[in-house]
Amino acid sequence: MNRALGMTQTQTQINDPNRPLHGGFTGGQIAPITPPDAQVAQLVEQGTENPRVGGSIPPLGTIFPFKINILSICALAMMLAGMAFVRPIQAQVFTAQDHKFRLYTITRGLDHPWGLAFLPNGDLIVTERRGRLRRISGGKLLPKPIPGLPPVVAGGQGGLLDVVVHPQFSKNRWIYLSYSASKSDGSATRVIRAKLSGGGLTQVTNIFEAKPATNSSHHFGSRLVFDRAGHLFITSGERGTPDAAQNLKDHRGKVIRLMDDGRVPKDNPFVGRTDAFPEIYSYGHRNPQGMALDPKTGAIFAHEHGARGGDEVNLIKPAINYGWPVITHGVSYAGFPIGSGSHHHPDMEQPLKFWVPSIAPSGMAFYTGKAFPKWQGNLFVGALAAKILVRLTVKGKTITSEERLLKKFNTRIRDVRNGPDGFLYLLTDEPNGAVLRLEPVGE
Repeated sequence: MNRALGMTQTQTQINDPNRPLHGGFTGGQIAPITPPDAQVAQLVEQGTENPRVGGSIPPLGTIFPFKINILSICALAMMLAGMAFVRPIQAQVFTAQDHKFRLYTITRGLDHPWGLAFLPNGDLIVTERRGRLRRISGGKLLPKPIPGLPPVVAGGQGGLLDVVVHPQFSKNRWIYLSYSASKSDGSATRVIRAKLSGGGLTQVTNIFEAKPATNSSHHFGSRLVFDRAGHLFITSGERGTPDAAQNLKDHRGKVIRLMDDGRVPKDNPFVGRTDAFPEIYSYGHRNPQGMALDPKTGAIFAHEHGARGGDEVNLIKPAINYGWPVITHGVSYAGFPIGSGSHHHPDMEQPLKFWVPSIAPSGMAFYTGKAFPKWQGNLFVGALAAKILVRLTVKGKTITSEERLLKKFNTRIRDVRNGPDGFLYLLTDEPNGAVLRLEPVGE
């Protein structure tokens, strides 16, 4: 038994790259003892997911009552292979204010994908929350996961989470991954860097670990973004301990800023202070699961989950307190005020935008491509609870308008990425998760 998250050995080893892709998995979602609000928050932000029931596959003869020859088996295999990589998702055309588009399926078969990154050769690498790193090459999901990952604690909202490539990846082969790591006193958000070479990960090094560990399976944060100067920004959720977000000797509920090798930049705002961790860049965050670099200004934008209402988009600035849990535009899941019960405090930052009711935002990207020219510079946000894609118009430091897309698609959007080919990419949060691409229609 893993005492950190209350999981069996089977559940903690689900990131084993040698396990089969289908069948034989008996892991499930953890139900730790947490306060009622934290339990509801986990359901809202993560969604309820039933464990898959494993078991052996019956012989083909017991499925089909007729005699099967070699040609029949080959034909069946070809049919199933085609189903595994469905190309056009559907003929439906979606109409937005400025563009019409359709969704194109790059691949399916991903188990709750969480983060997506592009390699210079056109390949994609995708994290699966259960603890596997997958590669998509030539539009096909390679059958074997990328080996070399450290053990991942997968359960609740934890697991293998975000992935980014180094800005100089072509030269140094570094990639960065965030995940929930097991500790003797719970679990913690951890970030590693590793070289992707020879089809696997080598030189795996821990460069950040949120302290203290927490006996909780939610609010890991974990988004990763590089700024123009090569600093790595990391979001760290408050792990269901709201007051931790206001404690500068605690990494939980913070945005972290590091050098690419894990060293602390000398100009971080709390360097030299004995009452603060030097890695901290901003604080007062709840559970930030989206972060993006503004291509025009170089500013860092992040969004975070509120409780019952109060999801936010913020412009991240050094040493700024973003208020959680003292001020918020939401209330508790029981309907009671949180913190001071106010939306404002003279020493705390107001969000650029907030949502009431919550949409449960996840993933975020500024669009810079040419496929949708009227969307250039817009900020796109995925939504889990609302099952939509949100388009925000940004003017400097102000969000001026919102459009809600994919309302009829009715699927949880986990991540949003601006592709190097000029298209917008999405990850769907589901057992048979997909990588989707938005393509213009009639333009």
